[in-house]
Amino acid sequence: MQCLRQIRCVTKLRAAAPTSRLLKVTNLLRSVSTLQQKKQEMADNKPWVLISEIGDKGFHEDVVDIINQHFHIVCLKEFLQNPALHGPKIQGMFMWNFSPAAEPSLLSCLPSLKVIANGGVGIDHLDVPYINSFGVKVTNTPGVVSDATADMAMALLLASARTVIEGHLISVDSKTTHVPQSLMGVEVTGSTLGIIGMGHIGYKVAQRSKGFNMRILYHNRNRRSVEDEQAVGASYCEKLDDLLKESDFVVVVVNLTPDTTGLISHRELSLMKPTGTLVNVSRGLVVDQDALVKALMSGTIRAAALDVTHPEPLPRDHPLLTLPNVLITPHIGTNTRGTIRKMVQMMVDNVLAAVKGLAVPNEVKAK
Repeated sequence: MQCLRQIRCVTKLRAAAPTSRLLKVTNLLRSVSTLQQKKQEMADNKPWVLISEIGDKGFHEDVVDIINQHFHIVCLKEFLQNPALHGPKIQGMFMWNFSPAAEPSLLSCLPSLKVIANGGVGIDHLDVPYINSFGVKVTNTPGVVSDATADMAMALLLASARTVIEGHLISVDSKTTHVPQSLMGVEVTGSTLGIIGMGHIGYKVAQRSKGFNMRILYHNRNRRSVEDEQAVGASYCEKLDDLLKESDFVVVVVNLTPDTTGLISHRELSLMKPTGTLVNVSRGLVVDQDALVKALMSGTIRAAALDVTHPEPLPRDHPLLTLPNVLITPHIGTNTRGTIRKMVQMMVDNVLAAVKGLAVPNEVKAK
C-alpha cells in the first residue's frame, strides 16, 4: 500500500512538476528501496538459535521479542522434525528451565554451536567440561536474579510464620462463620535468622531481614568482609551446627554441588529448634526430603517453606504435599516480568558475544 501511494505521487509530479523535482523524488524512492533492501539483508544474516518453545513450558511471550531482535529462532519441536536442515545453522542455544537438555545426541546434531546460554545462576544440570569438549561455551545469568530470589525467600518466610495461606483458605471458605483463635503464627521481628550461603542472594536476604530487626547469623565457605557484616549486622558461624541450633528461621541459599547435595538431612534437622522453620530457595536436592518429611511429622521442626523440590513438580502422592506445616511454591523465585526480561537480555548479550568471537561476559569456566 505504501509503495502504491509513492508511485501515484510520482505520477502526479511527472504531470505537474519540473524535471529536477522529479529527479529528487526518484532518488528518494531509490534511497527508501535501498534501505529496505539493507534491512532485509541484515535480517537474513541474523544468527540462528535453538530454544525449547514459546509459551507456558518455555519462554514467555513477553520476552521473545528480545531474542527476535538479534536472532532467528528455531523451537525444539521444529528442530526435531528436521535436524539435518536446522542443525548446521544453529550457533547458540537458549536453555530455560533445563530445556533443551544438553544431551550428547543433541550436541552431535549442532556442528556450528558456539554457546549454551543458561537462564539462571545454577549450572548443576550442565556438564561444563563435556560441553566445552565440543568447542561450546557455557554462560549463566549471575546477579540479575538476586533481588527477586531474596524477595521470594522473605515472602516464604513471612507467609509460613504468619500462616498466610491457612488464613486465606479460611477467609474464602464458604463454610466459614468465624475465625478460629487457634490460627496462631510466630514472631518474625526480633527473631534469629540463619542464612546458609552468603553469596549475592544470601546477602540480599540479610539486607531485607535487617528491616525486621532480626538477629542475623550466616554460614559460608568463606567469611565475608567486616564491612559487609557490619552493613547488615550479620555474625559469622564457622560451624553450621551453631547456626542451626540458634536460628528461628534457616534460609538455604547455596549452589547445588556434590558438597551441598543432602546438606540438610536428619542430623541437621535434629539440631534445629522445634519452633524452627526451614526455608529453601536453592535447589531441591540440597535438602533430604525424606528426612524433612520425618522432621515435620514428628515435630522436630515447626514448618518448612520451599520454592524448590526434587523433582519439580513433586509426584502427586508425595507426602510433602499433604502435610499442613509445609508451604510449597513451584520454583518461581525469579518469576517477575522485570527480572525475566533482564535475564533474557543477559542471555542474548552472552550469545551475541560468543557468535561474534568476542569476550563472553558471563562464561562459566570448567573447574
